[in-house]
Amino acid sequence: MSDAAHLPGFGPDEVVIAAPASPLFRVEVTRSKKRRKTVGAHLVGGVLRIALPSWMSKTEEAHWVREMSNRFRRKMSAERLQLVERASTMARRYDLRRPTSIRWSDDMQSRWGSCTPSSGTVRLSTRLAAFPDWVVDYVIVHELAHLDVAAHSDEFWRLVYRYPKTERAIGYLIAKSGDGDDVD
Repeated sequence: MSDAAHLPGFGPDEVVIAAPASPLFRVEVTRSKKRRKTVGAHLVGGVLRIALPSWMSKTEEAHWVREMSNRFRRKMSAERLQLVERASTMARRYDLRRPTSIRWSDDMQSRWGSCTPSSGTVRLSTRLAAFPDWVVDYVIVHELAHLDVAAHSDEFWRLVYRYPKTERAIGYLIAKSGDGDDVD
């Protein structure tokens, strides 16, 4: 049991369990009878605090520790990339429209990016943050091209292929996704 069990807010129903450390942060798991369905996590200093319902099995706990640790590692990795600046550079370099906004999204599990041409917004999966910069740049260029051409037409691909590492990046993303249906 961790020293945190005696801190305010950690009553008799709540137990803190320290999980294996990550190079970026230490993980503490708290179980509570008050928490019924959801799993929560927040990073405080160098500690990722994961709150679980008390009824969860050790297998489910291990799953959520892995899942939340991976999410926070991706977020921390994503912070290294300045998306607005990168998108501006890609737009200028390859003569594409600039987005009105570009941001990371944790919710994308089956796509690498998405674009809403009517509002000019671009979203990138945080899963990309761990990939090489040239792959992230390709996805940015791909989404910027959608600001002008919504469909994956010949005109669209002419815009995308202005980026010289397009073929290489597509191959990388196919390898990472396990199939060829996940390059959008």
